[in-house]
Amino acid sequence: MSGPSLLPYRSHPRLDGAVVLAACAGILVVVAVTQTAVRGVSAASVAGVFACVIAVGEMVRLRLPDDRVQAPIGLAAALGYALLSHLPTEGRASHSILQTVAVTSGGMLAGALPHTLAGRPSELDGIARRVLVVAGVALIFRPLVLDDQVFASLDDHTPSYFVFLTILAAIVAWPLEALLAAGVQASQQWGPFRALLRNELAAFFGIGAAIASTGVLIPLAIWEVGLWALPLVTIPLLLAQLAYRRYAGIRRMQVQTIRALSRSTEVGGYTETGHARRVTELALAIGRDLGLPERRLRVLQYAALMHDLGQLSLTDPIPGGATVLVTPEERRRIAAFGAEVVRQASVLEGVAAVVEAQAEPYRRPHLPDDPNVPQESRIIKVVNAYDDMVGRATSEDARLEALEGLRLGMAYEYDPRVVASLARVLDRVTPAPR
Repeated sequence: MSGPSLLPYRSHPRLDGAVVLAACAGILVVVAVTQTAVRGVSAASVAGVFACVIAVGEMVRLRLPDDRVQAPIGLAAALGYALLSHLPTEGRASHSILQTVAVTSGGMLAGALPHTLAGRPSELDGIARRVLVVAGVALIFRPLVLDDQVFASLDDHTPSYFVFLTILAAIVAWPLEALLAAGVQASQQWGPFRALLRNELAAFFGIGAAIASTGVLIPLAIWEVGLWALPLVTIPLLLAQLAYRRYAGIRRMQVQTIRALSRSTEVGGYTETGHARRVTELALAIGRDLGLPERRLRVLQYAALMHDLGQLSLTDPIPGGATVLVTPEERRRIAAFGAEVVRQASVLEGVAAVVEAQAEPYRRPHLPDDPNVPQESRIIKVVNAYDDMVGRATSEDARLEALEGLRLGMAYEYDPRVVASLARVLDRVTPAPR
């Protein structure tokens, strides 16, 4: 996943799922390479072509929105190699499951090398995840190809049931990758696994469908055309990748613009330096802890960054920018002005409503648990008050005192579920110097 990390805080030690994933993939790769080297490479020229395409795909990998990294062309080629059943000149594609893993891992590591030499992240956890995905698909499909009775039933044209099995095996890749990614996220962010899995499935749905369909087309096209089909089939995926890259660039520029806008209150002396960043990081951690879907997390991020823009309307800044010190009416006026600024910024629909509702109490005498107050607003309200109460202090006593103040306000002002989530999040991290 993706998404911003809890930058102002240091996490307590915990077993990292990415390390476990890399270790499992590393052991599998060592076994696969060793066996392939001992037994020899089946159809070495074909394996070399696929390894080269996988390497190129890894070199031009794609950074999706929310910092997810994917290599569509490389993964599609690797899936195609796992699903390859027939070669026009050599008959059956008899490479084993472990050779599939060896060729895939070799190509991906070769493609990651230029990134490492250029000083960019090698993304070994992503490579490990993709290797395991390809291994899973090969484990399902390769035994069918290597079975003499099944292969003998094939004629010059692919039987429909074989095409169905190929598609079924490729479809496994999308949820398997999402499952592995969600496991890593759950170990790193402490969020509920079901919510993280839902977010990963949604994030990989579009590009995952393109990868899976290309992975299915590769072996079927090679059946008819030969290895020339490999670069031809990947061209549409390359064009789709360029479109995704442009979309991701627009999203990153949007976030950078919003972050720059949020700093206007700091530059003007209305809020403390880093306040918007701290509120955003803690709010996102709470949102993940509560299982908010990806789109609502994005709304929460934007609203948290811009939650204090209304203070620009003040003649005299509030001491420390702590809105908990002013009257409820003044907080509503500040929130309404900030919401109007957000509406003029034309960001995601709903962000302005979240900014405006942050001043509303959790309960009202005439309407308990008001459904018109978005949960994102309740999260921002709690986190903003917590950061105002803590100020520049980083001691445990300051944190406990701020939490106690929030708990005293749960009867009316603050959402008890959000306060409980904040306590859980703070229990997992140690504040870093501000």
